[in-house]
Amino acid sequence: MEYTAFWQHDARFMQEALRLADEAARMGEVPVGAVVVRDGLVIGKAHNQVETLRDPTAHAEMLAITAACTHLDDKFLHGCTLYVTLEPCPMCAGASVWARLDRIVYAAMDPKAGACGSLMHVAHHPGLNHRIEVHHGLFEAESEALLKRFFARRRQDP
Repeated sequence: MEYTAFWQHDARFMQEALRLADEAARMGEVPVGAVVVRDGLVIGKAHNQVETLRDPTAHAEMLAITAACTHLDDKFLHGCTLYVTLEPCPMCAGASVWARLDRIVYAAMDPKAGACGSLMHVAHHPGLNHRIEVHHGLFEAESEALLKRFFARRRQDP
């Protein structure tokens, strides 16, 4: 992906998402971090907490969207960008559409469950009433390395 697809400040917010992903890995969670930004301010952020909360919906994106909606006291996130270290799954992409996010910027593609271009494209589905601008590849190598290290350790530990 060409850098021109990204705004200058995108790198700063993706770095925060990577920091959150690293925090998730230290907690034994799949290392995914997400940040919701509006007008240059972080209004929601989270990392995966599926294991911690024993909740299959506790993905970083879902938790960050909830935090952002709470911050704005609104169910819609008009004017917001979601930065996430791994391509959103169908659940998270769907929540992004329902929340009316303007943009999703993700680092690494997920060929097994990605729903923003890899396996399917929920964010651009013609049957839905909202479309999201999607960009990927910013800090892709860093996100992939974090995921590979996490799963390599997981395979080693019984």
